[in-house]
Amino acid sequence: MKIDILDMFNVVPRCLGSIFFLFIISKFMGKKQVSQFSLYDYVISISIGNFTAEMTLNKDVQYVNGMMAIFTFGVLSFLISKLLNKSIKLRRIIIGTPTVLIDRGKIIESGLKRVNIDVNDLLEDARIEGYFNIDEVEFAIMEANGNISFLPKDKYRMTNISDLGIKDKETYLTSNLIVNGKYMDEAIKNSRITKKQLEKRIKKMNLNNIDSILLCTINNNDLKFYFKDEKVINYSLLE
Repeated sequence: MKIDILDMFNVVPRCLGSIFFLFIISKFMGKKQVSQFSLYDYVISISIGNFTAEMTLNKDVQYVNGMMAIFTFGVLSFLISKLLNKSIKLRRIIIGTPTVLIDRGKIIESGLKRVNIDVNDLLEDARIEGYFNIDEVEFAIMEANGNISFLPKDKYRMTNISDLGIKDKETYLTSNLIVNGKYMDEAIKNSRITKKQLEKRIKKMNLNNIDSILLCTINNNDLKFYFKDEKVINYSLLE
């Protein structure tokens, strides 16, 4: 079979045009992760993908017709998304509702049948989420996008600060005050320490200059110093 080189390269501008137009339509439809796609979103995406491939590779299809088809689906998706935000009933019909798979430690067989999975699929998803013993799970719910949310039983939940009765502390971003032997003046101005206080702290460490400091950070009032040319201990356990 003879290959038409010129005809092959004619596909390139159609590809570039399709990608650009598809990007514009995707921006118009809004941001959504693939893992958050509902069945409706999936159908729309597959349809748009088919239209794009068809108008790119099939020269018998008028390019403008393919663009109009993609534009129509994009606008339809946008309008339906707006309607779903206003109507709970319509959202339940098109997007669907969550399905309970485990209720108070009991596996709900009717729930598994409703979402068309078996107990092995449930156990696999539980292991992926870190629950190798299904008895640790109090509730499991399949969301409308197909992901399964797990809530462990009380005795298997991770302990948090409120459980220990510890007062929660305010969180601060870490600032870099010295980087590679140089003061970061802007960071120092916006930190909880002045440059004079920092210099005083450095003098207490018997350092004449900051050339040996690789990094100095502060979080709230907690200063940390990291020095250049630190020697690595020869850990035999890593061999």
